[in-house]
Amino acid sequence: MKGFDPKFRNFPHYILGITKEIWEERKIAKLNDYYANDIVVRSPASVVIGNDNVIAATMATLAEFPDRTLLGEDVIWCTAEGEGMLSSHRLISTATHTYHGLYGAPSGKYLQYRIIADCHATNNKIDDEWLIRDQGAIVRQLGLDPKDYASNLIEREGGPKKCIQPYTPANDTVGPYLGKGNTNIWGKRLASTIEKIMHYELDTIFNEYDRAAQLEYPGGITTRSFKGADSFWTGLRSSFPNAKFRVHHVIGRDDKNMPPRAAVRWSLHGKHDGFGAFSEPTGAEVFVLGITHAEYGELIQGEPKIRREWTLFDEVSIWKQILLYKNRIT
Repeated sequence: MKGFDPKFRNFPHYILGITKEIWEERKIAKLNDYYANDIVVRSPASVVIGNDNVIAATMATLAEFPDRTLLGEDVIWCTAEGEGMLSSHRLISTATHTYHGLYGAPSGKYLQYRIIADCHATNNKIDDEWLIRDQGAIVRQLGLDPKDYASNLIEREGGPKKCIQPYTPANDTVGPYLGKGNTNIWGKRLASTIEKIMHYELDTIFNEYDRAAQLEYPGGITTRSFKGADSFWTGLRSSFPNAKFRVHHVIGRDDKNMPPRAAVRWSLHGKHDGFGAFSEPTGAEVFVLGITHAEYGELIQGEPKIRREWTLFDEVSIWKQILLYKNRIT
């Protein structure tokens, strides 16, 4: 890897290696080596600009969850158009809610939740990032409802006019990575599958998913088969039936000793004007940032299907947008 520390054997090794160094080995200062000074980190909760702010957020998380681990499940990656590399990596984080912080007074509860992040890196530094934590899973394990937690968060941050604004195209910052991924067939296939579902071709689920597919969805939900996929995607789309769906980034990979797999970053942007996963319609303008990973397999010869899928978006940030809108019109 040109420009990267030779101790890393490949890009997945780099991504997983620096994650472990920073979070578990407590080498927080290494963020100055591995993150660009002007990095842009977009999460559904906010847009963070600059490595100093990344360091501050990292310290705050470790102060609240001192035993936090980040277990790398996969790194789906490609070379970037122009320079550098782009990864979409999936983690399971474990942590004990030990001290006071973003999630309130310490509960002592042990948490497990997923994270998916898209990172662009060049010359040994990450300079552009899209990060989704399963906030719904976190707050539910703390005994909280995502909507109620979002309401409480708005008040703790100073009220509707002063609180941190969720990430939307209106407050986005253009970073150095403008690529769209690669042209591998598995990435194209997953992107096409999600796009068809979002355009109401729900029968696509029967064609593209294995009947025994294992599905991991926001809120820490594990479900299976056609019914599980249909329920999840219908619940999301029916909440925003007229929102614009867009695919932002696609990676597909075929690697030795690994199943064919794909990563797709996508968004829904529009009015909350339907009944679905987010209760009664409010008319709020909502931006949903999502990332989907999938693994394919050919259990029946000639019929490769999605055998496992992981999709994340941030329920808390969606509720925050809805609640902020309701406050503006009352």
